[in-house]
Amino acid sequence: MPANFLHGVETIEVSAGPLPISLVKTAVIGLVGSAPIFQADSADRTLNMPVLILNDNAAAQYFGSALPGYTIPQAIDAILEQQVNGQGAGAIVVVNVFDPAVHKSSLANQDATFGGDDTADLGHPGAAAVVVKSADLATTYVADTHYSLDAAAGKLTRIAVAGGGGIAAGATVKASFDYADPSKVTAADIIGTTDVSGNRTGMMALRNAFSLFGFHPKILIAPGFSPLASVATELNVTAQALRAVAMVDAPIGTTFQQALAGRGPNGAIAFNTSSERTILCYPYLKVFDTALNADRLEPYSQRLAGVMAARDLDKGYWWSPSNCEIQGIDGVERNLTAMINDPESEVNLLNEAGIVTIFNSYGTGFRTWGNRSAAWPTVTDPKNFISIRRVADVIAESIEYSMLQHIDQPITNAWIDSVTESVNAFLRTLVGRGALVGGNCWFDRGRNDPAELALGHIVFNYSFMPPPPAERITFESLVDINMLKKLGNPAAA
Repeated sequence: MPANFLHGVETIEVSAGPLPISLVKTAVIGLVGSAPIFQADSADRTLNMPVLILNDNAAAQYFGSALPGYTIPQAIDAILEQQVNGQGAGAIVVVNVFDPAVHKSSLANQDATFGGDDTADLGHPGAAAVVVKSADLATTYVADTHYSLDAAAGKLTRIAVAGGGGIAAGATVKASFDYADPSKVTAADIIGTTDVSGNRTGMMALRNAFSLFGFHPKILIAPGFSPLASVATELNVTAQALRAVAMVDAPIGTTFQQALAGRGPNGAIAFNTSSERTILCYPYLKVFDTALNADRLEPYSQRLAGVMAARDLDKGYWWSPSNCEIQGIDGVERNLTAMINDPESEVNLLNEAGIVTIFNSYGTGFRTWGNRSAAWPTVTDPKNFISIRRVADVIAESIEYSMLQHIDQPITNAWIDSVTESVNAFLRTLVGRGALVGGNCWFDRGRNDPAELALGHIVFNYSFMPPPPAERITFESLVDINMLKKLGNPAAA
């Protein structure tokens, strides 16, 4: 019986058949660290809040420029340098945990001398609560009357006072002040928490990305902090929650032997895990620093994250991040033997232990090297390949999100056909793109008990197989003496 009475004609629109499934984003990096936000305008400063960064201009606007001790600006630079064919290196969801009001140190009565340009350097950027006195401490000078303060740079500028009474040219004064100290950032700050009001901080704040931007970060890094066992553990937990992969660095100074030993229970580094969502990165990289006019060391994870996101954009998320040239580096902390035909080379032994490393041989440049997550060699399932794990995540999440339009509809044969064909059309698309070798979705009557169906619970099955990376190529050669029959026979030449 109709829901209402009508003496006339009506049209009812019926949706039938498969509905399209949209892919989730993969080239999205989640970065947690510290930034000199005192360099940014007050309106652009953020703390424990996800900020979407797509280019270097936005990075400078929200997180300032690279300074020693701060991890975010250097990490963003490293990621954005990994462009391929003019394409960017993905989106970056950044969470800054550095709070100048909390992470600070104090100095009292430090000498500061005004030079010929009438400026005096306090020696520390991010200065606050500055008190300037004469060298004998008898006179306290007044800000904006006797001197001006560039708090971000940590510099004083002398103001000439008519009639005297101010700071003399070239004078040395005593300055007491607080200054921003990134060394005060702790593992607890990076890991974060959820307070009683539901506000998330640190790494936990990455879980807010979907509600803010419509997607989750899929490559997680905390450069400079990931060597800490507590941070490495929470990176893996967050990766599980977001269906992401997390990159963990070995500490600076780790030797080849220590990296291998770290995979075992007696190792001194946080590499003893079999998580298929953790990618172990070794060694640190050398990058030329124009401010220092010398090389500095930086974590491998941030460059590898940029390479992975760039390859997603250039080739596809089903391509392994291995064997890609790394942009912007001029060396590695530890030189490792590397030959593609030597199973005893150091890079091969690291890969064999589930560690992603750097390949550098004659004429190759510095290349990412390693296809497998920390699950290898404990887990031999194909999902220990980084690329296959990521394809499985993309498929699962894409299908789940698409099901919103099917939820709560009546379970009928037509509805079952619509769901299965929607998924199968999606899998066929991935096969056509090269992301899958094959895939299929079906409704199994044996898995769907009438009692469960009566409760509104229905089960669908799907299977798939991504193309594994060509990690090992074998040629079998044969010296064939029968070819000697061609000798002396011009017709056989």
